[in-house]
Amino acid sequence: MTAVDIDANKLSTLSDEGIETAGVDVTDSEALAQVLRNGHYDAVVNCVGWVHHGTILQCEPAEWRRTFQLNVDSVYEIARLVLPSMIAARRGSIVNIASLAGQRGAANRAAYSASKAAVVGLTKSISADFAASGIRCNAICPAMVDTPSLEERIEATPDPSATRALFVSRHPVGRLGSPEEVAALAAYLAADESAFMTGATLVLDGGAGT
Repeated sequence: MTAVDIDANKLSTLSDEGIETAGVDVTDSEALAQVLRNGHYDAVVNCVGWVHHGTILQCEPAEWRRTFQLNVDSVYEIARLVLPSMIAARRGSIVNIASLAGQRGAANRAAYSASKAAVVGLTKSISADFAASGIRCNAICPAMVDTPSLEERIEATPDPSATRALFVSRHPVGRLGSPEEVAALAAYLAADESAFMTGATLVLDGGAGT
């Protein structure tokens, strides 16, 4: 098992559990290839996201390109690296973390919504192209999940308490999602128990999409 992140220090606890780790910028094609090209992976989870705040009129071309480079191009690159060995083995599961925003769009999240919609489309295309080769590809579309990244965004606002309360209020269950809940769904999609599921987009949103 291998885990990669741009911040290798954040992977230290995984190293302690015997998981191979690598500090890799997923926008660096060569670095990704060095880590993934020669391995075989029964399952791969693509969990990358950068959120640009603003409408399309507030999104500069460089910000638009950065959003797609991180959120979409990384999924493209990793899929191209792992698919050949999966096809040779005639088994494999790719799980892409998209977003509820990619399903319905979100106000002031034009670039992010568009990029996650692209991840959903790529997921369905990979499924259609390689299902007969034994490969499955599914996407998880969470609403807001209480991650360190979200916490940083909340703390950067003028009134973090009010911002958190606003975010929570968007979820009828009365709370944000947890990383463990997303991980549990990803583990199911990676496992043989979901062998009949491919091309699906599973919404995990605490009722926010209803």
